[in-house]
Amino acid sequence: MPEAADGIVLYDYWRSSASYRVRIALNSLGLDWRSEHVNLLTAAHKSTAHLGRNPQGLLPALAIDGRMLTQSLAIIEYLDETRPQAGFLPRDPVGRLRVRALSYAIAMEIHPICNISVAAHVVELAGGGDETRTAWMRHYIEKGLKAFEEMLDDPATGTFCHGDTPTMADFCLVPQLYNAQRWGANIGSCKRLLKIGERCAAVPAFADAYPDNVGAPPA
Repeated sequence: MPEAADGIVLYDYWRSSASYRVRIALNSLGLDWRSEHVNLLTAAHKSTAHLGRNPQGLLPALAIDGRMLTQSLAIIEYLDETRPQAGFLPRDPVGRLRVRALSYAIAMEIHPICNISVAAHVVELAGGGDETRTAWMRHYIEKGLKAFEEMLDDPATGTFCHGDTPTMADFCLVPQLYNAQRWGANIGSCKRLLKIGERCAAVPAFADAYPDNVGAPPA
């Protein structure tokens, strides 16, 4: 059960894309929350304590409203549904569909393939090293974001991925752009999404959630 006395607690890791999405959402709502680092590098996500929060042993987990929530997109949709001011998804069914499709294109297509544990297993099976890992990451990030760029070729795209205010789609895009930069993916041709990324970077809710601003947990 959530530690109610601690208020809203996000169990996260600074470079976790899924955690990054939820940090942006919480910041966007102006909620009073705190972060509890779960160090992936020391396998803290596999500890008994964390498995009690999330039996999958994944991040993030969010203690809020007397509940422990898991899965980043489910958390964001919960926040949208319980905080009327959120606006993380449009009110109209077609708009909601589009924002979900854009979000899923990253969270369910690019992210799972490029999960660190998946890439590590591929490297192990292939008998490769860092070059194999980097090539894997670049290939799938580039492929996925170039498809996302095509999805943005739509009249509903505005200043942000959908319209002129950030939505769940932007919450998913920005962490993936961080990963693209980290792994050296060649996405220079993706002018729309790069411009949207620049606009998001100027929004305090996004800037405050940026991994290098959050900082790595203590060893």
